[in-house]
Amino acid sequence: MAEQTSHSPNLSGDERESPPRKRPRTKAPPRAAAAAVHSTDTVDSAHQPIPSQPPSDMPELPQAQPTQAQPPQVLSSETRRFSIQPLNRFQGASARIKRPCEVAHFSYDDKHEYRDDDSSINYYVPPPIGADLKEGFDKFRHYEDKEDPHLDSLLRAVMHKESSNDRSNAEIKADFVTWRGMMTKIMTAPYDNFAEFSMFATLHKGTIYLEEDFPSRAASRAAESSRPPPRNPHPDQQPQAMMTYWGYKFETLSLIPTPPSSTSPAQIAAHQASTTSNHAQHCSIVSTSFGPHTLLLGGEVDGLLGPKPPSTDTSTPVPWVELKTAEQLPPPHRQQHRDILRFERKLLKFWAQSFLLGVPTIVVGFRTKSGVLTGLQSFKTHELPGMVRRGTGCWDGNVCINFAAEFLGWLKGCVREEGRVYSVVLRKKSGVVEVREVGEGTGGIVSEEFVRWREEKGKDVGSDSNGEKPEDKTEEVKQASEQPSA
Repeated sequence: MAEQTSHSPNLSGDERESPPRKRPRTKAPPRAAAAAVHSTDTVDSAHQPIPSQPPSDMPELPQAQPTQAQPPQVLSSETRRFSIQPLNRFQGASARIKRPCEVAHFSYDDKHEYRDDDSSINYYVPPPIGADLKEGFDKFRHYEDKEDPHLDSLLRAVMHKESSNDRSNAEIKADFVTWRGMMTKIMTAPYDNFAEFSMFATLHKGTIYLEEDFPSRAASRAAESSRPPPRNPHPDQQPQAMMTYWGYKFETLSLIPTPPSSTSPAQIAAHQASTTSNHAQHCSIVSTSFGPHTLLLGGEVDGLLGPKPPSTDTSTPVPWVELKTAEQLPPPHRQQHRDILRFERKLLKFWAQSFLLGVPTIVVGFRTKSGVLTGLQSFKTHELPGMVRRGTGCWDGNVCINFAAEFLGWLKGCVREEGRVYSVVLRKKSGVVEVREVGEGTGGIVSEEFVRWREEKGKDVGSDSNGEKPEDKTEEVKQASEQPSA
């Protein structure tokens, strides 16, 4: 997409190409007692607080007295730890990675009901500059999960793909299955001193399924909504709900359900004036890898910049576009180092989210403090690490990739028993990820429908299946350190 320079942020060429006179000191998180241990540290956790509760639908531990014929299954009391610091052990060329390749997809319709199709795909059109992103806030149709969605929709799409696969009985396999959001949190943790996450993991048939700790997220949402407003707010300060709406409104102004070439200006304007809603979504499921670890990731994609290649063409990237908003930068003569630093720190999450699903383009809408759209700029996802390296240097894409690859390998060594649920927790400012057993079964992380499906497929395959993974023909991605200059 052509960059709209007339409304782009005012970053001069010298400021993009030259590092700042003062480099920011990235303050490392406080080191825990085990911070010197780079991989794992197993301790007796009998006196450690349980970091999170397992999903509510998890079967309770058996209360009956066990017999000698059936010894009780005792949860391990170990807590294993992975220290994020020091980061220098993750520096250098990035681990071998593969370009994400779409293997399945699904949609949520306008009622947020699952559909095995691409009916919710949208197409990008430039939004009108000067639009007020606050408009329509009182009519916003906001969808939030009331119950734990687990990985159900992702696994349902995998089942649909396997049932219609041209190759008889071909299974879509990976070492890890999770939503893109979980991997984004892991990848960005090295450079986010306030990073925190809580997840659940379980091992089933050699694959680790990883999901968000929904009860913790729901509790955080409830606490946030009940928090009283500040007594003396700054005139420019906006409620969090309003700022969240700005992003959805920007999508409403930038996305239409039909290709722009076959859509009249009147139809485009009508859609841009429609009620903003986040019920309808289109999700892409991709196969990728970090080092030796293969992943199946699912995540929402905003829209297309052009026609989507046929599913048989795995060598051509899908022209997805990710839409983001950010506060506009001051004019060049008023810009300070902290202004550029703030923006480039935001680019870390923009990059990670798009990198993981293979989204090649990011369009950022710049707005005023009061939510008026003032400019647009497009970025190539693979160029962002080089741009930041030549700018503030506040994050390194290679470190993020290497950290994720090493962490996944460590997690494999922790989540090693089937029929167990593990918590994976990073507390704010701790700098240490902790893993421990918290329950039995799968905790609903792997749906019963998917378990039955795979069991039936195993019976159908019979002796023809040797348990080997299909050859991975996805294209390797250049190391972040070798990406073209921004």
